[in-house]
Amino acid sequence: MRNNVVAPSVGESITEVSILKWAKPNGAAVKPGDLLLEIETDKATVEVVAEHPGTLQIMKQAGERIPIGEVVAVIDDSVAPTAGAQTTAPTAGAAPSAPPPVPGGSAGFTPPPMPPIPGGPSMAPPAAPPGAPPAFSMPPIPGAPPSTPPRSAPPGMPPAGAPSMSPPTAPPSFASAPIPPSPDQEITRTAVQTLSPSVRRAAAQTGVNPATVHGTGKDGRVTKGDLLGSTASGATSAGAPAYAPAAPAAPTVKTPTVADKPGDRRVPMSMLRSKIAERLVQAQHTAAILTTFNEVDMSAVMKLRSEQKDAFKAKHGVNLSFMSFFAKASIAALKQIPEVNASIDGKDMVYHDYFDIGIAVGTERGLVVPVIRGADQLSFVELEKKIAEFAIKGRDGKLSMADLTGGTFTISNGGTYGSLMSTPILNPPQSGILGMHKIMDRPMAVNGKVEIRPMMYVALSYDHRLIDGKGAVTWLVALKDHLENPEKLGFSF
Repeated sequence: MRNNVVAPSVGESITEVSILKWAKPNGAAVKPGDLLLEIETDKATVEVVAEHPGTLQIMKQAGERIPIGEVVAVIDDSVAPTAGAQTTAPTAGAAPSAPPPVPGGSAGFTPPPMPPIPGGPSMAPPAAPPGAPPAFSMPPIPGAPPSTPPRSAPPGMPPAGAPSMSPPTAPPSFASAPIPPSPDQEITRTAVQTLSPSVRRAAAQTGVNPATVHGTGKDGRVTKGDLLGSTASGATSAGAPAYAPAAPAAPTVKTPTVADKPGDRRVPMSMLRSKIAERLVQAQHTAAILTTFNEVDMSAVMKLRSEQKDAFKAKHGVNLSFMSFFAKASIAALKQIPEVNASIDGKDMVYHDYFDIGIAVGTERGLVVPVIRGADQLSFVELEKKIAEFAIKGRDGKLSMADLTGGTFTISNGGTYGSLMSTPILNPPQSGILGMHKIMDRPMAVNGKVEIRPMMYVALSYDHRLIDGKGAVTWLVALKDHLENPEKLGFSF
């Protein structure tokens, strides 16, 4: 029996995922519970495990972006495992020893045989036996754009429905071409190879010819959304009356904004990096971001930490870091200036009477912000354990969607990398973010004398639409006061 492995739904707002890596090779024997692959969303990494026993047949490559519900592999318990298989999808011209998974197929479905394309001797289908009815084929549609860029067509075969290089003087009228009534009938040679299972099923159900739909997927592939969108906008379907389009749509070609030069290396952005870029630009375009600075004498906190860190770790098994002090001091300041712990929703100001503090964590994949919920209710020990837990999960790519959603205020520590001063960007829809920086010994005037003190610049970036300058400065002064007088934080363990 053939069982599909699909890209799982990982959140209401997530519509596509990227395959990060395959944990099992193509042709490997798997059993329920085995880790098959890791997928990446714009927020987290999610593991996909096998639900059925059998032989794994990979259909999607690592690095591909795929819509939720798309078939990424098939587990077939009637096929013997393949020796020496690799963790990549089989190429179009490969001839596997076992019946291969067919792009666009589903469990229990076997489409008509098709000769391999790369290097194949002929694109013509096998000759029908004498007396057999003629095989169904799709005639090209005049004036229709190609469903994929011309370079993706098989060698020696022009894309179906490719428009003439000379535009017509008047839009042609044409009747719709017949559409196969079921997904196991051939649409076109190119379409059969590039359409996903969900798109083929949608084509059969709606009667829309995929060759008339402009694809927005990878390499110009038609996605289910493209096909359904064309249905809503009146694309040609079986049995539909003839119509005259205003003008044939030209295929969209993505061109780089800057021409590559010798030595340039182009790497696609990961989904996480794309989302980070999107949200940072969103913050700059929607919020009135302003940053105010102050400096903190870290002498008292450093003295307390130095005295207690060994006993703290021996008793609780976690390090006593500066982050828990800053989290406690931030919460105390947020209680004094509640608008810094608020957000804007339309024309309303939403004040949060709880303190879900985001701690920015740098990982190999990019910056992530796990959230410590109810941080005001946690002790120093509990805060440090959550911070350590998030650091490990972030390093291993195990942060969940629940870890990363929400948050009313964020703390970012650029001092870890040696930053002396910066202007952190808001994490929408939050209205405030604290930037910590490097501790540096500097000469300071203390009671009329010059003394060397360990100083840190701190920065509060805030949304000026909600927070006035007085509130922002008062908040930062309150933070400074609690850090320079850590007994106010109620340290105990």
